[in-house]
Parts: sequence; C-alpha cells; structure tokens
Amino acid sequence: MYEKALETLRNNNVRITPQRQIILKYLINHDNHPSVDTIYEALKQEFSNLSIATIYNTLQLFEKLDIIIALPAEDGGIRYDFFGSPHFHAICDNCGEIEDIDFPNYKQLKQELAKEAMDQAGFQTNKIHIEVFGLCKNCREELAKKR
Repeated sequence: MYEKALETLRNNNVRITPQRQIILKYLINHDNHPSVDTIYEALKQEFSNLSIATIYNTLQLFEKLDIIIALPAEDGGIRYDFFGSPHFHAICDNCGEIEDIDFPNYKQLKQELAKEAMDQAGFQTNKIHIEVFGLCKNCREELAKKR
C-alpha cells in the first residue's frame, strides 16, 4: 500500500519529502481516522520539525490524489482515512465512532452511482463518499442496558 501511494505521488510529479512519508506511514498503520491534531501529537516527538500546517497541506494533497479521504467528525472537524482497500464507513450517531466496512464492490458501486447521477440528472460527479449512519454495537448495548 505504501509503495502504491508513493507511485501515485511520483506519477503526479509530487516530491516525496520525509514529512510526506511519515504522514503517509502513520495513516497506513493507524486505523483511528485521525484529525490533523491527532497526527501532529503522534508524530511531533519523532519528527520535531513537523508543523500542523505541513500536516494539513499534506493531507489536502493526499486527498486531491485520492490516497486518503476526509470524513466529517462529530465535533465539526475533519478526520482522515487512508483509502488503500475498498471500504465504506459506518458512523455512530451517538458517539461518533467510525468503522471501516470492507466492501469489494466499492468501486463498481461508485461507478453505478455516478452513472445514475448522470443519467437521471445530467450531474457529472467528481467525488463520491459512501457512509452509513446509525448506532454502533457499544452504544446499542448501552442503550439496551438503560431500558
């Protein structure tokens, strides 16, 4: 996954800096859908010259190149997710937990949605994010205990 992401950067004539590499590795190795601040806190000890602005700019670049996706956070901010394998997100309305749901037909579904948008409304899509909302297992169990 790391090499494929680096190849995407190279193919788009993007310099592969140490900062970009460490941010990319963090996103690949952590499934926590981090915010900019979370990434900064995790990496600042290891990479002392890493700034929040660098992280933010790197994430914007990665998103533009479809290496990652941005997700709305429960606090109104944005969280990020490396998009190395086809998946969608299940987001808890109660606690904000985000779970990756592997879905092998994800690309096909996105193509079908884009086609329907074009066929029915003449709408040309440039980005599709698939998310489902509801209650996670923990919140459902907590609510059941209260009943």
